[in-house]
Amino acid sequence: MVLAQLGGSISRAIQQMSNATVIDEKALNDCLNEITRALLQSDVQFKLVRDMQTNIKKIVNLDDLAAGHNKRKIIQQAIFNELCKMLDPGKPSFTPKKGKTNVVMFVGLQGSGKTTTCTKYAYYHQKKGWKPALVCADTFRAGAFDQLKQNATKAKIPFYGSYTESDPVKIAVEGVERFKDENCDLIIVDTSGRHKQEASLFEEMRQVSEATRPDLVIFVMDSSIGQAAFDQAQAFKQSVAVGAVIITKMDGHAKGGGALSAVAATKSPVIFIGTGEHMDEFEVFDVKPFVSRLLGMGDLSGFMDKIKEVVPMDQQPELLQKLSEGNFTLRVMYEQFQNLLKMGPIGQVFSMLPGFSADLMPKGHEKEGQAKIKRYMTMMDSMTNQELDNSNPKLMNESRMMRIARGSGRPVREVMELFEEYKRIAKAWSNMKGLGKMAKKGDMSSLSRNMNAQQMSKALPPQMLKQFGGMGGLQNLMKQMGSGKDMMGMFGGGDK
Repeated sequence: MVLAQLGGSISRAIQQMSNATVIDEKALNDCLNEITRALLQSDVQFKLVRDMQTNIKKIVNLDDLAAGHNKRKIIQQAIFNELCKMLDPGKPSFTPKKGKTNVVMFVGLQGSGKTTTCTKYAYYHQKKGWKPALVCADTFRAGAFDQLKQNATKAKIPFYGSYTESDPVKIAVEGVERFKDENCDLIIVDTSGRHKQEASLFEEMRQVSEATRPDLVIFVMDSSIGQAAFDQAQAFKQSVAVGAVIITKMDGHAKGGGALSAVAATKSPVIFIGTGEHMDEFEVFDVKPFVSRLLGMGDLSGFMDKIKEVVPMDQQPELLQKLSEGNFTLRVMYEQFQNLLKMGPIGQVFSMLPGFSADLMPKGHEKEGQAKIKRYMTMMDSMTNQELDNSNPKLMNESRMMRIARGSGRPVREVMELFEEYKRIAKAWSNMKGLGKMAKKGDMSSLSRNMNAQQMSKALPPQMLKQFGGMGGLQNLMKQMGSGKDMMGMFGGGDK
């Protein structure tokens, strides 16, 4: 994946600098040269990379830094700030508002993934409680309406289009009016694309824009086009008032950095990135968390938000109760697997955890991990209530395992694997016993004292502990989690 490759290279460069015995001019230059190489290979514009390097050197003047300063931290912070500056146009995008009708128009070249992105955008907002609708005003490409119809039906989103009408402006106006009457609060208009920038394409876009008066025009850009992104984004922005950008196909090409930096240079903020073909492979693009994950520093607030999203408020007290009792059954494990799958692609979730750089969960392994969780859940579907609710692993004898294997169509070996995994997670859960009550009361100092790194390290698999940077890395992570309100949010505590 684009970002895994780029993020891996940058975080390795920072790690090598951190491992250096002395942080001098040579260590800094070696680190910056590695980062420069990674950005140029990802097709970021040379001028932007050169400016970034110059700025970091101005900020990090090693001769002027007094003894006792943490040079590693100052350099890492400077790199973080400059990467943010490169990707941030300095102005927010229009945000749809509930309680009124919002019209959003999508534009872009043919083949950029515009129609699929329209549905992903609608689906994302539908999950947040919006009532979206799709209008197909693409009369240029054969099969465009069929594709939108198929995507919309799958996502259970209302749609409008025509097989006979050839005027895209008429279709767009009729579709928008119909969905306004149906009280849809987010109407998404998909427009025609072309193989290249043509006068006819821009004229058509301008007419559709004038007729529908969209609140926001989103430019959809293919990440693989590299440095051509700058001219392309510029041309679209001059024809219609592009207010935001979505970058697609960030899962397969090595040139995504060009699209990211070129779009930022046109002063149109990136609001989402498409990281795969599936409906949920669609990430909100927020500069600081994005760069933090790119550098392997994680995004704890994003991780906590995902937990809050998938665990409904009414279920949080029950989760706290189970946590405080340390009573971990197979049914609890099944529920947590469900929550994990709802969070989206596993690689995306893992990259939010500090210590996990984006290249530690390659695309193939991510799918493998997700498939394994689904296999475990299939096996648990073949268990009785008594088996699911019992926390004593001795209950599971050979005949029960054989019955579960037959019922789920899986080998007995995999059922045994499931129970090994259950024992490991149950051990981790028992180490959390009693912490739920403290978190519920919002007693963070007590929580920090009791939830020590030694306790956690015993529960974590050795490979995961290694990814956190050993015991020292885990202690730093726990300080980071304990110092903010994030951890309280995770357990449902904190200020109301």
